[in-house]
Amino acid sequence: MSSGRVPRQARVRMIAAVATVCALAAAPLAPQAAAADAPPYSETYRPQFHFTPQKNWMNDPNGLVYYKGEYHLFYQYNPNGTSWGDMSWGHAVSTDLVHWKELPLALTHDDEEMVFSGSAVVDRDNTTGFGTRKNPPMVAVYTRYDKSTGIQSQALAYSTDRGRTWTRYQGNPVIDIGSRDFRDPKVQWYEPTKSWLMTVSLSAEHKVRFYSSKNLKDWTLLSEFGPAGATGGVWECPDLFPLAVDGNPDTIKWVLVVNINPGGIAGGSAAQYFVGDFDGTTFTAEDKGSYTPPAGTVVQDFEGSGFGAWTTTGTAFGDGPAAGALAGQGTVEGFDGTGLANSFHSGDGTTGTLTSPEFTLASPYLNFKVGGGRHPHEPGTVLEQGPPPAGTVLADFEGGSYGDWTATGDAFGSAPATGTLPGQQQVSGFLGGGLVNTFLGGDATTGTLTSPEFTLDKKYIDFLIGGGNHPAGSDSPTAVELLVDGQVVRSATGRDAEALNWASWDVSDLAGRTARIRIVDGNTGGWGHINVDHIMLSDTKAQPVSQETSVNLLVDGQVVRSATGSDSETLDWASFDLRPYLGKTARIQIVDHNTGGWGHILADQFTAADAPALSALQRADWADYGKDYYAAVSWEDAPGGKRYMIGWMNNWDYSGAVPTSPWRGAQSIPREMALRTVDGRVRLTSKPVNSVASLRQGDAATATGVTVKNTSQPLIGPAAEGKALDIEATFSLEDAERFGLKVRTGAGGEETVIGYDTTTQQLYVDRTRSGAVDFNSTFPGVQTAPLKPRNGKVTLRILVDWSSVEVFGGSGEAVITDQIFPDPASQGVRVFAENGSVKLDRASVWHLASAHH
Repeated sequence: MSSGRVPRQARVRMIAAVATVCALAAAPLAPQAAAADAPPYSETYRPQFHFTPQKNWMNDPNGLVYYKGEYHLFYQYNPNGTSWGDMSWGHAVSTDLVHWKELPLALTHDDEEMVFSGSAVVDRDNTTGFGTRKNPPMVAVYTRYDKSTGIQSQALAYSTDRGRTWTRYQGNPVIDIGSRDFRDPKVQWYEPTKSWLMTVSLSAEHKVRFYSSKNLKDWTLLSEFGPAGATGGVWECPDLFPLAVDGNPDTIKWVLVVNINPGGIAGGSAAQYFVGDFDGTTFTAEDKGSYTPPAGTVVQDFEGSGFGAWTTTGTAFGDGPAAGALAGQGTVEGFDGTGLANSFHSGDGTTGTLTSPEFTLASPYLNFKVGGGRHPHEPGTVLEQGPPPAGTVLADFEGGSYGDWTATGDAFGSAPATGTLPGQQQVSGFLGGGLVNTFLGGDATTGTLTSPEFTLDKKYIDFLIGGGNHPAGSDSPTAVELLVDGQVVRSATGRDAEALNWASWDVSDLAGRTARIRIVDGNTGGWGHINVDHIMLSDTKAQPVSQETSVNLLVDGQVVRSATGSDSETLDWASFDLRPYLGKTARIQIVDHNTGGWGHILADQFTAADAPALSALQRADWADYGKDYYAAVSWEDAPGGKRYMIGWMNNWDYSGAVPTSPWRGAQSIPREMALRTVDGRVRLTSKPVNSVASLRQGDAATATGVTVKNTSQPLIGPAAEGKALDIEATFSLEDAERFGLKVRTGAGGEETVIGYDTTTQQLYVDRTRSGAVDFNSTFPGVQTAPLKPRNGKVTLRILVDWSSVEVFGGSGEAVITDQIFPDPASQGVRVFAENGSVKLDRASVWHLASAHH
């Protein structure tokens, strides 16, 4: 299954301090409250033509197979709640890949196992003996997660009634190598050898294995592929299939899809692919050659015995460049020459900065190598913890008691903790000698702690928070909640780290209201506890302390560009675009302010250049460049030899916090895949399945021959506005630097920008103002995909749903899939051009009917 594996999930949570400190629920919680009363499939944010289960958690698509007129979509499903857990296979069927019928649960978890991701085949020759040749069985090949050992092995279940009921094979597991990271089998019939072929992931080793069988029960190892391409996270949900190049059946290439998390092209989860050849035993990827970065002027290469004019604070960087790995560190690779900056001196617990002297920005790009921890710089953080803001302290948890606060359950004990509790990692960042710490008795204890009533008479509530990342509104929260009239109006959660940090709620709109604070620990799993201290009313917003491991560019003392590692000791190229700041004075600052897992940074080879260096991520090939396309796999046995693919439209960085209810998780639109030669290279391309057009209502609203200069204007008017749209647009380049369309525009500047940057030749989606974005710090942002104009034109196909955009650029080689959570009233569509003119040759906009009716 991709993803939430218990051990993997826990490990990712511990090392990826990217979850937000503050899951501010003012925007997200309002729709949840409203959703409870809405008729099914009409709730706020409910997709209208993407598959979602009626309720509960869904992630990876599984078991994709076509049989007797039905496309089967199985999927990772929690029958018991809206967060990851109790993994089972949900089930839906469709005759056209657009209208789906949800069926009863197919394979359910039990006391011994969870049912992780896998595939399904129709055993037409009854090689298993599970059915007959007249009524061949449908066989599911899934990863069996052993609850007692954490071992992942491959297992079978079968159905003889078109997938409606299932029987587990008594001989399970059929492949067991004793690994905790061995999952997501994709099985197909390989005609040349008249045998079954399994593609399965050794996820932690960044390898894919191929096995062969005559009966789906007895398997022989054929070969391995990897590591290759992007390896910044675990490899999951592999898929292997042949496609004709440019539609020529005499030229067949094989595509190996490998989903990766974290370490995707847009951060977090993503679907990468390799094009190559498969000879029945071995997959060989096409050789793309070695990479040579653009030439330039070296600013700092860390080859001397000291740092020269660069200055240090703290102890993390030592007194000079490192020669490679330091004591206790894994092998460090990818740096140039003999030296690099390495902040692992004395381990992850040390902090510090390394800062260049001032210099004038004279080149368009600053290229450099970076590695180490994935802890991005967050705007608004400070490097040093100052005194608390002035104001009224509601609780500082000093003095050995909770005072007039009321506790329930057993997680809080009878008095505040004095620091770290038995069995807990070190707790830091609290003030004084006491704090709330619900690790009492470990993660298994639960309870609440509620304040007396108080009046909201200042602009902010500031508090220190740490512990588990389980937002309010999830099944098992670890959260601080603000209650007004008994309703939760603000909430915050931890970031799976024991260090407390400042969080703030703007409560100016609630001035004069009476409120309570409730601290909730409802979680008994990993990181099932919360740390809280020093809750206060203030007119000053508290500034959280940086927990970054990053390389920053400072102009006028402000961080204007930043890069972080990918939880890897291998350095890779990164690049800062300096063009907006040419002629200004700047500094480079390398920052290690993290004391947890991967709490260090590596850097080398700072070079001023005329072109950007490309990272391994950027040099890899991606089926989708958006934030929300993961665990992508394809259907077997589709009619007409078509290859259709679907992905989970979410990202493990924030999947548990998206503001939807009573369901959480959606699938992408199914896509028809093809191999095309683009700019001299064979690329995997995709387009929405043709049956999407069956949802188009009436004739399109159209615009033709519109020149747009330095402005944003309505595309057509009310006829083109809506929450569920299918848009086709062709632009002719003139001199505009950026141009495109804005969708779901509305009051307060709400918009999702779908644009093209002519200076970088990139398609982009900007969702920083797309509605609810503050539930996780990694959610807002801009996603980009390389796209060259064709004959001076850029063509776009855009699918807009109630909570997503999918953008297909060119021939489908540049695709960006992003979730958005706009106000339902934001339905505008605008066309724009920046710094010049563009000609909109033609735009057609169709309203799409709901696929639920």
